[in-house]
Amino acid sequence: MAQSEPRSGNTILIVEGEALIRFDVAAFFEERDWRVFEAEDADQAVTVLDRHADIPVALIDATVGGRMDGLRLAHHVRELFPPTLLFVVSGLDPVPREALPERATFLSKPFDPHRVLRQIGQGQASP
Repeated sequence: MAQSEPRSGNTILIVEGEALIRFDVAAFFEERDWRVFEAEDADQAVTVLDRHADIPVALIDATVGGRMDGLRLAHHVRELFPPTLLFVVSGLDPVPREALPERATFLSKPFDPHRVLRQIGQGQASP
């Protein structure tokens, strides 16, 4: 689990079990002066959120491991941190809309991080 030094008010938590994907997405945001927290599973993500409850954006792979899967983690984040912009991603089957937490966006892998950034800029996580 890595964390970049804070460089601006923009902060994101990236929860992704595949290291190369996580590193690529983290690098994309870091290059745009975002503070990035990384977690390889739901357990690490919960630890990060316990320490940094003010993270405004979370990008969570639906299939990450840990005590809960990514979809359950997304619901956990929505319940404990309602204002968080949530993006749920998966390279497998799409997650049905009714299975997502309220105000969450599903993105199929591979996804365009520029799209995520645009939606964040609009203050929304919706399709």
